[in-house]
Amino acid sequence: MLTRRTLLAATATAAAPAFAQTRTIAVGYMLPLTGEFSQYGERFRNASTMAMDAFRAANRMPGATIVIKYEDTRSDPRESVNVARKFVDDRDIVGVLGDFSSSASMAAAQVFKDAPMPQLSQTASHPDFVKISPWQFRNITTQAYEGPLIARWMADNNLKKVAVVAIQNDWGQSVASNYSAALAGLGGSTATTEFFNPGNRDFRAILTKIARERPDAVYLGMFYEDGAALLQQRRQLGLRMPFYATSSMYEPKLIELAGREAAEGLKLSTSFAADSDDPAIQGFVTEYRRRFNSDANSFSAQAFDATNIMLDAIVRAGPGVTRQSLRDSLAATRGFPGITGETTFDPETREPAKTLAHMEIKDGRFVVLR
Repeated sequence: MLTRRTLLAATATAAAPAFAQTRTIAVGYMLPLTGEFSQYGERFRNASTMAMDAFRAANRMPGATIVIKYEDTRSDPRESVNVARKFVDDRDIVGVLGDFSSSASMAAAQVFKDAPMPQLSQTASHPDFVKISPWQFRNITTQAYEGPLIARWMADNNLKKVAVVAIQNDWGQSVASNYSAALAGLGGSTATTEFFNPGNRDFRAILTKIARERPDAVYLGMFYEDGAALLQQRRQLGLRMPFYATSSMYEPKLIELAGREAAEGLKLSTSFAADSDDPAIQGFVTEYRRRFNSDANSFSAQAFDATNIMLDAIVRAGPGVTRQSLRDSLAATRGFPGITGETTFDPETREPAKTLAHMEIKDGRFVVLR
């Protein structure tokens, strides 16, 4: 089992010791390395590389060489299916990490369901993902958890009439439906639900419609690039109601792109805080910045934990690990000490037991609300 000491060691780079190699064990990683979401794939690969380097340096599995094979899917469901088939045909691969979006992850899951092959996604938060088969896992909370959490937060602030803006895909629809259902259960109402197509950065028509509805607040289900454009346009149009968002908008570049004044006051949830005083988190943040000359965010952290969860499960399954024994080892994960909090998979649903904190942009920086 990975310990806190081992996790701290994972933030430093060292050369792997030499040992007898009797078997190559591979993990496939499907992720967007080109296309609209390539910046997320780059973060996933960076963090996964850090985890893999530390694993090799620790020599946790003598007698075997473990490698990660990365394949670009552009987070496109069709490409994700093609990569999934390629991974299934590779006999060295015993488990798969990814994909990025819920849509791409769920498309690939149909292939891994039939193979079968264990699949662990660091970011697929659609509630239906792990329902596809016993071979799917994730180390991120779902919209069935995050939506109600934000709805309760708003209710506590006496915000009852809320407009929802979300990206038009499986994940965005899940954001809207789970949040709106929770809001209604708390006595609130959805003023309007507005979906936008991926790649669209002009939100003026949506914001103008929202202004006419006069909601108490607005809830956003999108990524930081879209969020930055929307926040800029919100400020230009003079919308002053509070804005809340999904954890997907926790990214330091959001403030840079939107501008400090436009981003100020945005509230969101998170499972990771880069300014935490936890030594493991600070070690990860410092090493990530040193190696990649950029700041780690929640996506980096999710990938780092997902890779370590997978590697830890391989170690527990042993050098003779198979796809079946790895699936069983993943399912037995309890109290994994990650930088996004402890992860324990429910023995029946395989959903992770995780918690989210409240966060707000204050004085030009993300601050966890205590």
